[in-house]
Amino acid sequence: MKIITYNVNGVRSAISKGLVTWMMREKPDVLCLQEIKANADQIPMEEFQALGYHCHWFSAEKKGYSGVGLLSLKKPDHVEYGIGIDRFDAEGRLIRADFGDVSVISVYHPSGTTGEIRQTLKMEWLGEFYDYAHFLLESRPKLILSGDYNICHRPIDIHDPVRNATNSGFLPEEREWMEDFLNSGFTDTFRVFNKHPHHYTWWSYRAGARTRNLGWRIDYNMVSNALRPDLMNAWIQPDAMHSDHCPAVLDIDC
Repeated sequence: MKIITYNVNGVRSAISKGLVTWMMREKPDVLCLQEIKANADQIPMEEFQALGYHCHWFSAEKKGYSGVGLLSLKKPDHVEYGIGIDRFDAEGRLIRADFGDVSVISVYHPSGTTGEIRQTLKMEWLGEFYDYAHFLLESRPKLILSGDYNICHRPIDIHDPVRNATNSGFLPEEREWMEDFLNSGFTDTFRVFNKHPHHYTWWSYRAGARTRNLGWRIDYNMVSNALRPDLMNAWIQPDAMHSDHCPAVLDIDC
């Protein structure tokens, strides 16, 4: 099973930059999208359906903002939208699809870069997401949590940990949350297979950051520890250029 998570920074924009052709080449079994920035009726779904994908979208109430999608070659047994908390679900943050005893989630954690109010909301969301994931574990122990977490876990995951130490996405409380979350029963699949620095999934549009590889690794395929023995490989694709993010890929025998 090949699972790819990709913050496309606008699905219609990504399509115009060759997203569908890339999908034809990569053939993911499940593609988790974040920041789709569109309502379902604005997305040319026939392009995905022509490749054999079942498409599920959870858009934000605010037009042109946030939103997640989950595309799969196999029809899910069941799909859930949101975490059941209105103020977060209004932003289209999470969608879950069940395939047999495995559940795949596409999640878009909030960014706190616009100020204190959004940073506070981000930390509140992280607390609710932690509880949601652990409650779900009780009935669905085989979880794959794919998405944009908007957090660099460790200094190895960011190009300049010193000067970014007070920036949202690398704050001590965010990194502590990530550490606690992983220690509570989840695995960062990329770091199982790659322990080296300079691997990132997001670059600022400013100052040629991507060309110089001045990036942040904020997109993850997390799995519950029940699935850790089934991991086959995990990597990122920095050469995919449909967004300011790049895809993160997981191969898993499930």
